[in-house]
Amino acid sequence: MIRLSHPGALMAGALFLALAGPASAQEKVDLQVLATTDLHMYLEDYDYYADKPDAGVGLVRVAPLIRAARAANPNTLLLDNGDLIQGTPMGDWVVRERGVGKDKPAHPAMATMNLLGYDAAVLGNHEFNFGLDVLHNIYAGAKFPVLAGNVFKVDGDKDPANDPTLYPAYIIQERTLVDDKGAKQKVKIGILGLLTPQIMTWDKDKLEGRVTTRDIIDMANVYVPRMKKEGADVVIVLSHSGLSFFPREGGEENISNALTEVAGVDAVITGHSHRVFPGKDYEGLPKVDLTKGTVNGKPLVMSGSYGSHLGIIQLKLERKGKAWQVVEGTAMAKPIQERQDGRMVVAEPDAEMTAVLAPSHQGTLDYVRRPVGKVTARIHSYFSYLGDSAGVELVAEAQRAYVARALAGTENAGLPILSAAAPFKSGGRPGVAFYTDIAAGSVAIRNVADLYLYPNQLAVVKLTGAQVRDWLEMSSRALSVVDPARTEPQPLVNARVPAYAFDIIDGVTYTIDVTQPERFDRDGKLANDKAHRIKDLMFEGKPIDDKQVFLVVTNNYRANGGGAVPALDGSTVVYQSPDTVQSAIIDYIRAKGVVEPSTDNSFRIAPLPAGVNLYIDSSPLAQELLPEQPALRYEGPAPDGFARYRIDPAKIGGGAK
Repeated sequence: MIRLSHPGALMAGALFLALAGPASAQEKVDLQVLATTDLHMYLEDYDYYADKPDAGVGLVRVAPLIRAARAANPNTLLLDNGDLIQGTPMGDWVVRERGVGKDKPAHPAMATMNLLGYDAAVLGNHEFNFGLDVLHNIYAGAKFPVLAGNVFKVDGDKDPANDPTLYPAYIIQERTLVDDKGAKQKVKIGILGLLTPQIMTWDKDKLEGRVTTRDIIDMANVYVPRMKKEGADVVIVLSHSGLSFFPREGGEENISNALTEVAGVDAVITGHSHRVFPGKDYEGLPKVDLTKGTVNGKPLVMSGSYGSHLGIIQLKLERKGKAWQVVEGTAMAKPIQERQDGRMVVAEPDAEMTAVLAPSHQGTLDYVRRPVGKVTARIHSYFSYLGDSAGVELVAEAQRAYVARALAGTENAGLPILSAAAPFKSGGRPGVAFYTDIAAGSVAIRNVADLYLYPNQLAVVKLTGAQVRDWLEMSSRALSVVDPARTEPQPLVNARVPAYAFDIIDGVTYTIDVTQPERFDRDGKLANDKAHRIKDLMFEGKPIDDKQVFLVVTNNYRANGGGAVPALDGSTVVYQSPDTVQSAIIDYIRAKGVVEPSTDNSFRIAPLPAGVNLYIDSSPLAQELLPEQPALRYEGPAPDGFARYRIDPAKIGGGAK
């Protein structure tokens, strides 16, 4: 624990005032807390993959909302909820090209947050993607406290009670605020930072033996009483974890709403899920008031992702004896662009922040525009749920080529190599622009980053044929369970499962029967032992032998248990590459010089009975590519800017190009 005193808080981090009615004998303070989350290096309002400006993203466009709050009132508290340093090519460029450390300029994320006067931040899970050394080097440039209350250093003894945290768990800041009569008041504000404990699964190869994690709610129950005992009038939790519709069991990835049940917690800032709270995504969440933005009567906010929103929590404080007490709270997420009176109102980019980012922005542009080779045909992901696609095939081939070289001469060299890849950018919740679309011709690094978004390292797992089958069963959850007896419209895609979970395994062929129920649940546990969605699983033209051993190339996230695929928990890893998948793709394209995009139709969807009303939502741009998909016809606009395509159930198994 560290304690910070901020006598100068009126300039860097004091609290936004909204005077609350007529004066009375009782001192009152209305306190506003501003929050960002899941910025993922979207500092600029720029799409580096498409190489063009994007007014719908960027901290540079959130900044005017922050400055407006401060201009209206002298007191503002500004917090960040994690997943900051990884996401866009700028994040990769600064770490892998420019470098970070004492002899380097401040990381652009730190430079901009210092400029805006952030008061504290919690680490998110993606902060660990580059490893602990890079994380420490980056956050050494922060002029604000960095928190991580449930991440502990491995100290070598057997007493967990004395384990030190990787970063402080909480801070208590004594702030000078202005009450409703204009008088200055001292208020002690405690900020607690916690994050999803699953980092030990997703980045196991970088963290095992160096840190451990503990349950979010368990640690809140430890820290909050301490904070109150140490004099905190107000307790705000920064929780890099999403919200759950299910009762708590312990160790959850998403559990922020349960923090509102912890005695002494006054407000919760959440994230991780890239959604908006209060908002329609969380209709039906237990004990929620979407009008007030509360759960269990306490304000909670999730401000989208990539700088799409600014989270705003309002707390009404009254003095009770010598202490202050929160008597009411509300929350909202304000978008950087919204429709008002029939027109779109967009926050303008902040000029000062733009100037600070200019060198990093130009460095990133130079980096992503660097050519690596050519492709002879267009590569896109508009129909990636319907069958094998050229983009996924390219990633799979690059992974296989890398591993074949790396394992040459080893004990595993003679085993057949399969390769798993997912169509990361396939629309869905991130929006109608979230597709890969690479034109024929020159390919630059930005195109590779568009094809493979994450800084994952290659990993190889050794599995049996039966385990490969289970992996595909788990992957098939990305497709809906279709009722062949229903005549009303049914979606092909299961919106509850992200595209990065839809692994396609190259080197085998198989059919997915979407009329079958799911064999596994979201946690990888057997849900229905009679269900078999994967049919006709073949290797080299013959039914796969369940006992045959395969090497499957994937990434470190999946190999270490990300996505809860059966048999993938780190124990089956036989090779971990020091290089990223992006690097492997770049090397592969450079070695070939010219790539002819193709597919080998690894999978197809089983044809359905006539009369099944099946559809898929994709980009309106996909209309010009319908000749590739004889099973589809354009039906019309769909919600959120998408286009709806009707699927001919008898032709659906024709494969994709």
